[in-house]
Amino acid sequence: MSGLRFLTAGESHGPALVAIVEGMPAGVPLAPRDIDAQLARRQVGYGRGGRMRIEQDAVEILGGVLDGKTTGAPISLLIHNRDWENWKGRGLPRLPVPRPGHADFAGYLKYELDDCRPVLERASARETAARVAAGAVARRLLAEVGVSVGSYVQSIGNVGMPDLDPGVRLVEAAESSDVRCPDPATAALMRQAVDEARERGESLGGVFVVVADGVPAGLGSHVQWDRRLDGLLAQAVMSIPAIKGVEIGPAFENARLPGTKVQDAFMASPDAPVTFTGDAGHLRLSDRSGGLEGGMTTGQLLVLRAAMKPIPTTVAAQQSLDLTSGSPALTQYQRSDVCAVPAASVVAEAMVALVLAGALLEKFGGDSLAAIQAALERYRGLPLFGRGSGGVSK
Repeated sequence: MSGLRFLTAGESHGPALVAIVEGMPAGVPLAPRDIDAQLARRQVGYGRGGRMRIEQDAVEILGGVLDGKTTGAPISLLIHNRDWENWKGRGLPRLPVPRPGHADFAGYLKYELDDCRPVLERASARETAARVAAGAVARRLLAEVGVSVGSYVQSIGNVGMPDLDPGVRLVEAAESSDVRCPDPATAALMRQAVDEARERGESLGGVFVVVADGVPAGLGSHVQWDRRLDGLLAQAVMSIPAIKGVEIGPAFENARLPGTKVQDAFMASPDAPVTFTGDAGHLRLSDRSGGLEGGMTTGQLLVLRAAMKPIPTTVAAQQSLDLTSGSPALTQYQRSDVCAVPAASVVAEAMVALVLAGALLEKFGGDSLAAIQAALERYRGLPLFGRGSGGVSK
């Protein structure tokens, strides 16, 4: 087995969302509650809209799991849309006026449609519920090898928290915040900003940070452009609706500094031999690379930061065109969130988990969890030093 892939299907106001996860090895513990817990995290957050009061996402596992463990077959996941009952048999209204910043107009042109409604239905961020479900499957594999993925919100609108070194403690603190901000004082200002935006009929974007801990060194590759893990991670996070920027480590800050202030220098050689996992990451004096060098993981904390633009659907009307006549027109409000940055950070966790799980399978292979764990254990036992003298174990 090499790698992992997934597909989603379904529309915002259709009967259900579907995800298919292929490539999971056999023997990984997986229960609906593992997935439901992640779906619930995606639904909460200050600034979410009315849809979240309708949906209570829960998964049905239709295949690929038997007696609580994966079988190696494709895993099929189903999430019902409760809002479907409100639209079933009524027909969805046409959308002739595209919303600036949404997929409406570009999709209308690409697929030669006569209405923007089909584009809205698929491009809606509702689809990310299926991604979170698929990501929950990947999380279970990662957990079995000691890898965890979390996130926190750094800023909403023009309100941001003080600069702190990203770490697991910030992720843990964010779980008790309805804006996923680990700093209580900043979180209060964020809620105030969301309230003010709601009163103006506006929406707000922001910046969140995704952190992966316990990632083995050497995932990814430098040998081809499409195997570099930094590129795969950036693509995965950028694919989330409204995400317009991704940096790995403090990339834009690094760009303003001289080289010797940016690279993660090695400590003096340790007295005792060290192994890859854990020890390899602790050989550095810093982690300004965000845990990636040359398209491969270094064994350090993996840190990605993403910028989310304000949601294009706003209560306040925006200038647009009526595609039936070409005349100027104002957008009509479609139910949406004021701010979805906290939810987007959970979706990004899922996407990062899926990419890391794929890289783990590519590196260590195996059709069963036991085979992967054995390969990883062997890898972790390899010495870092003395290879030129034939000291590497076979």
